Amino acid sequence: MEQVISVSPVVLPAPGRGIDLQVRISAPIKGAQLPIILFAHGFGNSLDGYAPLVNYWAARGFVVIQPSFLDSKRIGVSPDDPRTPDIWKIRVADMKQVLDQLDDIIDVVPGLQERVDTSRIAAVGHSFGAHTSGLLLGMRVIGEEGDMSDARVQVGVLLTAAGNGGADLSPFAAANYPFMNPDFSGMKKPALVVAGDKDISPLTVRGWDWFTDPYTMSPGPKSLLTLYGGEHLLGGISGYHVVETSDENPERVAAVQQLTWAYLRTAFYPEDTAWQNAEIDLSQGKIDNKGDL
Repeated sequence: MEQVISVSPVVLPAPGRGIDLQVRISAPIKGAQLPIILFAHGFGNSLDGYAPLVNYWAARGFVVIQPSFLDSKRIGVSPDDPRTPDIWKIRVADMKQVLDQLDDIIDVVPGLQERVDTSRIAAVGHSFGAHTSGLLLGMRVIGEEGDMSDARVQVGVLLTAAGNGGADLSPFAAANYPFMNPDFSGMKKPALVVAGDKDISPLTVRGWDWFTDPYTMSPGPKSLLTLYGGEHLLGGISGYHVVETSDENPERVAAVQQLTWAYLRTAFYPEDTAWQNAEIDLSQGKIDNKGDL
């Protein structure tokens, strides 16, 4: 485990967005050929969130880049703002702008440019951010034209990602979130889908299994991690002292840290057995949380 340096805000001009795009970059102070995690926060969060995950990944060999999206509470876009219906699309555009300007972002950390492997990029997201990351991986929204995927992203991790739309949505979700009608058939890239079996959402008429749909309804190499007792924040992944965590559980957060890191490590370096070792550790109870892979 290495020491981590984080720099924020890194400001990217975005004239058509109404406000500049701000990102945080976190990286280990040592190491070479570092892969990149492009992280999409959940609704209302920001570039300063998810420190338990970001710090863990960065200390173990990843460069993590976190944009603040327009739904961030600190930006304060109102529900009647003309951009609001398209925030889900703007999120994807923000992620692509980060990819377009990777060199500028990386240059902010002295000496990092020579240590980053920009050919290895993962899209990781939580909740609304998992929807954003899914679109980069090939998921589409029914009724919307165009493919939002990005060839620069090779693999993903979807943490409590929304499931099927249509009749599976609650009346509230159907009325307010028309983009929650995913077509997973094009999401062919490798991904780890993470769900908690106590995650009961007002957005669906189904139970927690709704959050496993990105695994069951998409082709290609996918893995599913179910965390028993986990609710929507999976024990508190969005921060070290977050009041919205209803299932506070440090062991569950540690399981998410270890297993997501191991999955991405092996995805980028197939000769590395980190993921296979994590599967064994989980089955033998060495990772201190009940879960299934």
